[in-house]
Amino acid sequence: MKLTKKEITRMMDISAVQADSTQDDIKEMVECAIKYDCIAVFTLPNQATFTRALLPKNSNVYLGGVVGFPDGGQTTNTKAKEANELVNELGCDEIDMVINIGMLRSKQYKIVEDDIRAVVEASNGKMVKVILECAYLSDEEIRKGCELCIKSGASFVKSGTGWAPGGTSIEDIKLMKSCVGDQLEVKAAGGVRTLDFLIELYKCGVSRFGISTSSAINILKECEALPNGEIEI
Repeated sequence: MKLTKKEITRMMDISAVQADSTQDDIKEMVECAIKYDCIAVFTLPNQATFTRALLPKNSNVYLGGVVGFPDGGQTTNTKAKEANELVNELGCDEIDMVINIGMLRSKQYKIVEDDIRAVVEASNGKMVKVILECAYLSDEEIRKGCELCIKSGASFVKSGTGWAPGGTSIEDIKLMKSCVGDQLEVKAAGGVRTLDFLIELYKCGVSRFGISTSSAINILKECEALPNGEIEI
């Protein structure tokens, strides 16, 4: 089986979601995404309008927004309002939300489920990816988080924000995929810095990747060097 450069770029969400991300950082991210036809760009909520203005109207690049970022500890009402504003006022095409990590670890599953469902409903049909932040969770907590994402109508489970200690692991991705099967898709984020690692994650069932601009540029340069623009997997 072969994976083409085009197929790789259309799985890449480039992000500038650090606390110190500047407008110059966002411009660099958007330019990279447009040049390589990546699938989406993600910024913090206060930068959504600025980012949307940088994207051509006929662009294939989606604008993503983050909800409850990066800790997931906001009230459900706050998260729902944030999702509503991002989608209906700021023009976001996709939402990545952070699960209520503390409530999941406290086994307050109804609270977590309702939290996810409220964001899904407020997102008005847009794709919602739920960030589990696996670095803080046990295997059993990851399993339960995946189960709640399925029940709540999410589109994806996602491994992390990129803010937690430690990055995405092959073991966590395999566990997430085994839990959601074909019911949800899986996004890996945090520590995806090379084409080789991206391919390994893809083999484990990942269909979207959250990647910083600098790492994306390095991976895309690796893609450009592929013979015939494709890689055997």
